Amino acid sequence: MAERPGQEPAGALGGPAAEPAGGTVDTSRGPGRVLVAVYGVFALAAGARAAVQLATQFDEAPLAYLLSALAAAVYLVATVALSRSGRRTALVACTVELVGVLVVGTLSLLDPAAFPDETVWSNYGQGYVFIPLGLPVLGLLWLRHQAEADRPR
Repeated sequence: MAERPGQEPAGALGGPAAEPAGGTVDTSRGPGRVLVAVYGVFALAAGARAAVQLATQFDEAPLAYLLSALAAAVYLVATVALSRSGRRTALVACTVELVGVLVVGTLSLLDPAAFPDETVWSNYGQGYVFIPLGLPVLGLLWLRHQAEADRPR
């Protein structure tokens, strides 16, 4: 069977060639593509918000604004890792994100004075409809699903 330009190489039975086990994450279609898109939107939103706040209001709530910048960086790493790099980086990024939202969310409820302005992760992401709490869970579940799909049967 001849391959056309841009077409994936055929596997043994004429279907697409199998990806090597481990390492890669398929986010080229379906739920994986949506997950990458949401991470990308959150990286842009959190990054833009943090940049404006750090540039114009840093002295009002430096911890909150630096945490928003950290959240943006984590979202960016997760976006790139889920779209290209592979499972390990994505796993670390999603885990750091989940720990961050749980720790900052808890601290922002226990000591609101420490957070005079909200971060992306304040109150478990309440200002963002709790998406920051659910997103790393979905990311970790997606990575688990992909790992199970790659296991030999």
